[in-house]
Formats: sequence, structure tokens, C-alpha cells
Amino acid sequence: MGQEARSVRRGLEDEDGDFESVVQKLLEQNFDDWPNEAGFEGLTEVRGPVELTVRGRIPAYAAGTLYRTGPGAYCVEDTPTGTFRTTHWFDGFGHTHKFDIITDSRVPGAPMRVEYSSKRQSEELVETIKKTGNRQQSISFAQRRDPCIGLFGKLMTVWRNPSAKQNAGSDNVCVTVQANVPGLPSEATQVVESGHRSGIKNVWLTTDSTSLKEFDRETLEPIGYATQEKLHPLLRGPLSCAHAQRDPKTGDIFNYNLDMGRHATYRVFRVNASDGKTDILATISAANIKPAYIHSFFLSPSFVILCIPSTHLAFMGLKIVWERNIVDAIEPFDKSKVCKWFVIDRIGNRGVVARFKSDAGFFFHSINAFEERDEATGYIKISCDLVQYNTLDVIRTFEMDVLLRNDGGAPRFWGDETRNRNTRARLVRHELVIPSRALDVGQQARKPPVSGKTEKILEIKAPHVGELPTINPAYATRKYRYVYSLPNRGYSTLLDSLAKTDLETREALYWDNPDGHTPGEAIFVPRPKGAEDGEGELDEDDGVLLSVVLDGFGRRSYLLCLDAKTMTELGRAECEWPVAFGFHGLHSSTALLC
Repeated sequence: MGQEARSVRRGLEDEDGDFESVVQKLLEQNFDDWPNEAGFEGLTEVRGPVELTVRGRIPAYAAGTLYRTGPGAYCVEDTPTGTFRTTHWFDGFGHTHKFDIITDSRVPGAPMRVEYSSKRQSEELVETIKKTGNRQQSISFAQRRDPCIGLFGKLMTVWRNPSAKQNAGSDNVCVTVQANVPGLPSEATQVVESGHRSGIKNVWLTTDSTSLKEFDRETLEPIGYATQEKLHPLLRGPLSCAHAQRDPKTGDIFNYNLDMGRHATYRVFRVNASDGKTDILATISAANIKPAYIHSFFLSPSFVILCIPSTHLAFMGLKIVWERNIVDAIEPFDKSKVCKWFVIDRIGNRGVVARFKSDAGFFFHSINAFEERDEATGYIKISCDLVQYNTLDVIRTFEMDVLLRNDGGAPRFWGDETRNRNTRARLVRHELVIPSRALDVGQQARKPPVSGKTEKILEIKAPHVGELPTINPAYATRKYRYVYSLPNRGYSTLLDSLAKTDLETREALYWDNPDGHTPGEAIFVPRPKGAEDGEGELDEDDGVLLSVVLDGFGRRSYLLCLDAKTMTELGRAECEWPVAFGFHGLHSSTALLC
């Protein structure tokens, strides 16, 4: 398939040079050959399903539904104060997308069909902004506050927990997609367990707050709204984690809830898939534990691992009330504000069994966590992999003026070499070592937990790794080898490549995408095991990647299907319109769910 059928390989020997090359390219700011505007501007709903043109081959085992979510609009015209403009990518108004990948069961071996549809998720919020000219009725991620809104108005609107149906379209929840969430009342109608969406009972959107929004899995219409307090009355805090973790065997869901007051209180909880009951596994609160912005955490076979990074919220979180957003409420970066790690027993319900510290820093995304037990010493080694940054500067790279090069935003930001270096991703493996006696049956609940410092045992620099990391889901909570992510090689203000990183050899294998073709998060779809595959496990990278790619020059998108082993293109389904740059998605496979 021409240029698209190649891949590019870079090894350990190239790592330092490639890192320096990216820093230099960002300083030079030659972004004209990588236009991003079509992924942010003039985007519309496509109330399908609309059949897409399929080129090449999409394997039959990829059949199912790919849901994607993220922002889809950034401006509101004709408000009392003029045009309202969103100032940060993460605050764009929610837009959910659906790609149905369909096999024709009547014709064995027939080419796959792909249908697309999309729906905006925050129309009531947009209408409110159109009437008021501002967004101060709710907390945002980084939207600049309106200086005309007084303190009374801020206090009256802080941490509102609106009723369910009334606010399904008024809260901007559009970061991750979660299917079959237990413990919440669902508005979804039940369907016969057949067809290309079999196995999905409900689909919810989440963000870094207590809010969850349900949408109809067929029409994508917002149909329900809930907060974590519906799961348990103690989960009353306003902040949480967009990336809940799910036990790959039981389906139980894990997350935390952050309540703020005199002391921050983190409640780590589990929602049981079998009966919907919620258990509080640990309550973490002390004068020296600060409230922080946390986007993800870790799950291993025996533990929940919560890392509180250096994104401390000022005045015990109360500054959010004044600023009306999270980012402006974060205290300035300080190397003395080390990251604090808490290891919570999720099997024996012993609460926090170990505490660790690591150097100050920040991360959006955890990747995976797994355990190894040393029978000779009795120690348990927990490996926690994440995409880490030296400072908090990366948060500002996603401001709209930087991404779209408006009003000198890009030169001001990328002209600082130190900041360029600090915004480059690093894959870091932290090892947390605890004695197995911490889990001995009959251990006293009040026994002080083990404490120590994490050990950094692996670090891979950008651009050999990037953001929005994913893995083969069959390897969640297991030792694994491959990470798929979106690096920036310095050609774009956003992300410009899709890479497979080998954690054993440190080699990066890139899809050789054409200039101006920006990939989205890569979702791994494993190949199901067949009779011809014998007794052993399939290779970890035996499957395909699905990624929504924007052709910035042609101003249209396509669903890309890559061979996850070779990073070469197998096929694509082409839209005649651009699909907004989104965050995360979920693939529901017919092969796995029927």
C-alpha cells in the first residue's frame, strides 16, 4: 500500500540522539508541514450510521465496535459577551464516536464493512454558555476564570452534584469509555445478546471527577448521569480518576475518590462485578498528605497502587473554588514535593501495607503493573510502569494557543529549551519492594506499613515512547514486553507518530505515517487463538491496532488497522470528513463477547 506499508526501526543506540533531535526541532518550530487545525475546528456530528470506504484488509477478528471519546467543539458563538473560546484541549465539549466493524456472516471471507456515527455529549452546557457567555457554573480542567464572577457565585457553584437525568447533557464528561460498569443504575435498554455489540449492557464516559455519564450504545445519546456517591455514601469528594482499573479476571472495578477539607482524604474502593457492592479498601488521610490532580493509578494481582504526584492543589484544594479550574489551582512545581506511593492490599483487605517515595514529577498515564516474588528472600517486587515528566510543564503544551499557534502561543512556549526538555515523555519503571510478611494471614491491622523509596529500574526517553500508552489487554497486571504509544518527533505541536516500544530491547518500531497524518490512541485487538495454534500462548504482539488518523492536509480522517507485530498497515476505513482529536476509546470485540 505504498508509503503506508513501511515501518521505521530505531534502537537503543539512537535514543539519546533522537531525544536531542526532538528538542532541536521544537526550538525551530517548523510545524507548517504538519497541520492540525482540521482536528480542532469546524467539526460536525455525523448522525449515522454512514458506511465508510474500506481499503486493504481488516481481519475478521477485529469485528465489533470501537467507541472513541474526547472534545469535539471549542467555541460558542453569539453569547452576550461575544464568542466564547475554550483555552485548553482538555476542556473542549464532549463528542463521542462509534465505528462498527461488521462481518457479513452470509458470505464467508467477505471484506469487512465499517459504519461510522457520532454524537455531541454536552449540548445543554453549550446552551448555558450561549445564554451566559461564561462557563463558571462548573469546574473545568484549565479554562481561564471570568474575573467578573464574584466569590459568592463561585461558592454557590462549587462541587455541585446534580441530579441524574436532568444533567446527562450538561456535564462535560469525555475522557474515557467504560463498558459494563457495575453498581450504577443504568438507563440502557436491554438487547438480545447477539450481533456486533453483544456483551455490552451499558457504556459510560468518565473524567477526573466524581461524575459519570451514560450514553446509549446504539444512538450515542446521553441517557444517564451519576456520581460516585451512588456507589457508596462515603464517596462524596469531587475529584477522582478518569482511568478506573478493572481486574481482568473478575471484572471488579477499582478507583479512588478525593475529598477535601482540613486534610485531604483519599478513599480507594472496589466495585464488585458480581453484585455491584462497593467496598472501601483504604482511607488515606494525614496532615502531610496533600490533595493532588491524579489522572491514573496502578493495579497488580494483589494490590492497588496509588501514586500522589507533585500536582498539589493549593489551600487544600480550595483554590479550585476561586480559579474555577484545576490547573490554575495547582501549586508551582517544587522538587521538594516528592511523589508519594501507597500500596493497598486488595485481596486480604488489610488496607495500606506499604508506603514509598520517589523524586518529584508528574504523569498522566500509568501503563501496567505486575508482581514478582523472590522465594529466597520472601520479598515481593511490584513493577509500576508509567509515562513520566520531570516537571508539570507538559500540562501547558495542550493549551489551544500552543496547539494552533494562535497569538504567539507556540513561539512563547517552544522557544524555551529547558521547558522543551521537561515536556518530553519518559517511560519509567518504578520498583516497589515489600516483604511478603506484610501480607501474612493474621497480621495486626494497625501494624505500621512498610516504607521506603522506589527504585527506578528502567527509563526510555522520547521519542521512543509517547503519550496515550496502551498494551495488549490480555497482559494487564502481568509481566509484559510491548507498549504502543503516540510520540512527538518534533514535526507537530501535538503528536505525530505511532510507536511500538520493546521494553526488553528498548527498540522502537514506528508506523511510517505520511507527513501531516496524526494518529490517535492505538487500541490493541488480540487475535483469538485457533485450533492450529497449538497448546502455548499466542505472541504478545499477535493482533492489530486500531487508530483514528487525521490527514491534516486532506482535512479528513480514517480508521487505520495496523499489524501490531510489524507496525505496517493492513487496511483502513476512510471518512470524508475530519474526526476530532480525541483521548481514549474502547473496542468491544464480537469474537470475544459472543
